[in-house]
This record gives sequence, structure tokens and C-alpha cells, in this order.
Amino acid sequence: MIDAVPLVSTEWLAARLGTANLKIADASWYLPQAGRDAKREYEADHIPGAVFFDIDALSDHTTDLPHMLPRGTAFASGVKKLGVGDADLVVFYDGAGIYSSPRALWMMRAMGHARAAVLDGGLPKWRREGRPTESGVVTIATVGRRHFTAMPEHSLIRDFSAMHANLATRSEQIVDARSPTRFRGEEPEPRRGVRPGHMPNSVNIHYAEVLNADGTMRSANDLKELFAKRGVELERPVVTSCGSGVTAAILSLALELAGAKKIALYDGSWAEWGGRADAPVETGA
Repeated sequence: MIDAVPLVSTEWLAARLGTANLKIADASWYLPQAGRDAKREYEADHIPGAVFFDIDALSDHTTDLPHMLPRGTAFASGVKKLGVGDADLVVFYDGAGIYSSPRALWMMRAMGHARAAVLDGGLPKWRREGRPTESGVVTIATVGRRHFTAMPEHSLIRDFSAMHANLATRSEQIVDARSPTRFRGEEPEPRRGVRPGHMPNSVNIHYAEVLNADGTMRSANDLKELFAKRGVELERPVVTSCGSGVTAAILSLALELAGAKKIALYDGSWAEWGGRADAPVETGA
């Protein structure tokens, strides 16, 4: 059985293509303003054997909040249709390098499946190295049906009530992955009805700061220095947040690589907090 680690290299994956119980999933997702169609790009070109992990399709459709984690039964049903089972190690990648794939990693872990990882540098690095790709759609008929058991890991998930309670206890540090201008409230939020600003007592570390220029993750030592410089104590619990719970997962991955042990993600993130009148908001640095 292949050991599970949170981040794997393109060399590691290339050497294991076709290995039993190794599944590859394209988890690309982009903001509307990016003008990119993730599913169409997957169909045109993907790593051999990869299925398409649609973050929006595998979300909770009973809420207006974007791509919230669904109930376990719904998630298990969707994942089984991708041919992913309990014994599988799933390697997620995306078309930006490291952007939405950590969200897919977090979703799997939040559903109790620890055997999952992110491909460092994603599809762009894979292509730059001249590694094989294929077109078309990998379907259930070719990947085979598996049994997947969802067992939600609540320690990895924070909701509004937990975040609101933390205002008083301050037992968990809050790290916001949005851009500095959005964090300070200097630009309007992209979602209607959402106020600009940030949660009280939160720290801003833009997700791009944990990445290298080529889209790979910075070294563990670099990440430790970055978090220390921003006052994030790796020994204490940390909750990550962002606009809608996607780039927050990049920080969660970076925190894990830096050595943090107690990391959760606020699923509703700013889309929820900034849209609620009962949630206090601060602006400025």
C-alpha cells in the first residue's frame, strides 16, 4: 500500500501511474472572472487516468453559500461514481498549479478519507516537464466501481457558530487567505450582499505568499518563517478562511507542511460571515 503524504511531486506520481489503488483526480475550479471552463479543459487534456472532481457538483445544493461541504451520503455517492473507494490514495491536481486541489484534499479528509494528496505544481508543472497527458472523459466504466464510506471528521470543519464563539474565547487563531486589499476592505466583495473587511482578531496571509513563482509550494522552512513573521503560532489551533473556502485550503496545506497539528477550515468563510448582519466586521490592517 502506498503511504499517504499531503504533497507529492510530479516525479513521484509519474513513477506510480497505473499503480493499484492510486487514483488521480483533476479538481480544477476557477472564479468566474478567470474566464476558464475547468471541465472543458479537463476533457481536452488531463493526466492519464484522471477523473474530474467537480467541486461545485460535489457540494451542498440546499444552501445559497458557494460549494459548501455536503452531507456524507451525498458526498459518498458522488465519489463512488468517480471510482474512488475506501482503499484508494487519491492525488488531486488542478490547472493553475496549486489553487483548488487543496480544497478537494480538505473535502476528502473532512469526510474521513485521510489517504489523499495534492500534486505539487499541478498540471502546469506536469506539462512543462513533457509528461504524458490524454483527452476525453474517464468514466465509471473504465475506472471501476468502489465502495466509499463517508465518516465526517468534524475537527477539520468550522461553522458560523464556532467562529462566532471564538470571538470571545480566542482559543483558535484565524488566518485569512484573501488579498490584502480585500482583507482591509479597500475593494468591494465579488458576491452581492457581502460586506468588505475581515473578522476581528484575524491575520491576513494571502494564499499566493505560500507558493513559489512556478506554482509549487514553498519549502517547509520558508513556510515556518512566514507564519512566524505574521505571528501565527504553529503549536496553537488555527482556522483558515477566505472568500468561499477554496484558497483557505491552500493555507491549511501550507500550515500542515510547516508543522501545525490542529488545523480547521471555516467552510462558509467570508461569503457567509460578510453576508450576515450578526457578524462583526473590521476594516483596515
